[in-house]
Amino acid sequence: MDYKNDIKYRKETLKKLLFNIQKNEDLIVKALFDDFKKPEFEAVLTETNYVISELKTTIKNIDNWAKRVRVFPSLLNFPSTDYIYKEPYGDVLVIAPWNYPFQLALCPVISAVAAGNKVVLKPSELTPNTSSIIAKIVEKSFHINHVEVVQGGIETSEKLLAKRWDYIFFTGSVQVGKIVAKAAAEHLTPITLELGGKNPCIIDQTANLKLTAKRIVWGKFINAGQTCIAPDYILIQKNMKINFITYLIEEIIQAYGKKIKDSPDYARIINSKNWVRLTDMMATEKVIFGGESDDNDFYISPTLIDEPELESAVMKEEIFGPLLPILVYESENDIDAIISKYEKPLAFYVFSENDSFIEKMISRYSFGGGCINDTVAHFSNKRLPFGGVGHSGMGAYHGKLSFDIFSHHKAIVKKANWLDLPMRYAPYKDKLKAIKRLLDWI
Repeated sequence: MDYKNDIKYRKETLKKLLFNIQKNEDLIVKALFDDFKKPEFEAVLTETNYVISELKTTIKNIDNWAKRVRVFPSLLNFPSTDYIYKEPYGDVLVIAPWNYPFQLALCPVISAVAAGNKVVLKPSELTPNTSSIIAKIVEKSFHINHVEVVQGGIETSEKLLAKRWDYIFFTGSVQVGKIVAKAAAEHLTPITLELGGKNPCIIDQTANLKLTAKRIVWGKFINAGQTCIAPDYILIQKNMKINFITYLIEEIIQAYGKKIKDSPDYARIINSKNWVRLTDMMATEKVIFGGESDDNDFYISPTLIDEPELESAVMKEEIFGPLLPILVYESENDIDAIISKYEKPLAFYVFSENDSFIEKMISRYSFGGGCINDTVAHFSNKRLPFGGVGHSGMGAYHGKLSFDIFSHHKAIVKKANWLDLPMRYAPYKDKLKAIKRLLDWI
């Protein structure tokens, strides 16, 4: 077993993982439902199918991604050939979240394995059914000394973080991300942090309101709003708000029916703690649609909140649930006053047909990534980097970028011996003018 140097071995283990996921897809979907009633469509679209697609892409391209890359040499080193070698970091720790517990656990593992690393995966204790089937699939697919699943709660995470790793990949909250960063700093361990933030959704007077409502409802309420790139709040021109709310309500009913609780297409809140946090958030707000909840199965309906105070609980932190505040603006200064109150978000959405306005918005603000006239869709393109900036995270992955983040890029200059220019060697007398002219020329 030479997972560090044998690319054929890496590829074979990934093929085995692909086989075991496809074989157990129905069980994975059932586990996701048992954990928080994730609908089958969402489970396949955002979890199993995404991982299967990532595996197929990686298996197809691993030979090419792992090749050394020849780069144009510097004339100062003439004659030479220069290369970048892809080298695995070594021992990698992946700590996964609960909201997309299958996809966000296995996608980093796939890339870490492809790059030649040894991996320890810590799945979320909040999704025990999914974590259990992940452990079984990993055990069938990899040697335990290659990829290992370690289950447990906060104490387990703390013990893992106390160890020295060569790379840490964490997906989760900003608060826990800071703890991970602090632990990594102890050993100067490189990290990727995929966090979150208050993702704004700006709508101007040129937007197609009905289509905008449809796309926001999908992006916001998929997974019951428990998505790090879900729209966190809406900013809409004041005179358009009433019409837009009507469209939002129509689209919610169209998606989930009038008895939303009975819809097979609507997930539940992950646990009691998060259910209480969300119901407390909306308790003091002006709810204009929704607001229903049931603690028996941690249900909270899609809920529209009208113009909450910026200092209210629902606007102070990332919501991470099916509550959608609607704020209004009259000028771009109003937009800036609101967005500037928060740290840089993971996602940013603009709905407009005005190219000048669009460019102004996406250029003025710093954020991880986003969409124009849609939500969440940027995540699906493996050719686009996915990651945050500032408090919303550091590092980006997906596709080839995922292979690259788990690889150290080693620079090598191979110098030829058939010519050895004397200019660089001491003694330096009478060489300074000549070397300056050479440096100016190149």
